[in-house]
Amino acid sequence: MLDWPQHKNIKALQSFLGFSSFYCCFIKKYSKIITDLTSLLKKDFPFIFNEEALSQSQILKEASTTAPILFHFNPSLPTIVETDASNYALGAVLSQVNDSGKHPIAFEICKLLPAELNY
Repeated sequence: MLDWPQHKNIKALQSFLGFSSFYCCFIKKYSKIITDLTSLLKKDFPFIFNEEALSQSQILKEASTTAPILFHFNPSLPTIVETDASNYALGAVLSQVNDSGKHPIAFEICKLLPAELNY
C-alpha cells in the first residue's frame, strides 16, 4: 500500500480509492481524508493531482497501514459511542473499556450527499 504509485489519471485514482474503501471501517475519519480525492472524480472537475491531493493520498496510505486493531464486541463491558460531524461528513466510533483501556470495536463513516448538505 505504501508503494502505491502516484495517481496519473482518474482510473488510477478510482482503483486506489476502491481498494482503500474496502478497509474504510478500520480507518478513522476515512470520509474526511478522501474528500478532495473524490472531488477529482467528478465529471466537470479537472483532474489535477496537486500537492493537497498528494498529501491526502499519503495520509490515506499511512492510515491504511497503521489502522488500530479492532476488538470483538463483548456485551458485558461498558460501551461508548462517540459521534462527529462536519459540513460534509458524519462519523462514529463504537468502543469498549476493559482492564487495559478503551478499544475500538467499529468505525462508521458517511459522506453527505449534495442534497443532505442543505440541511
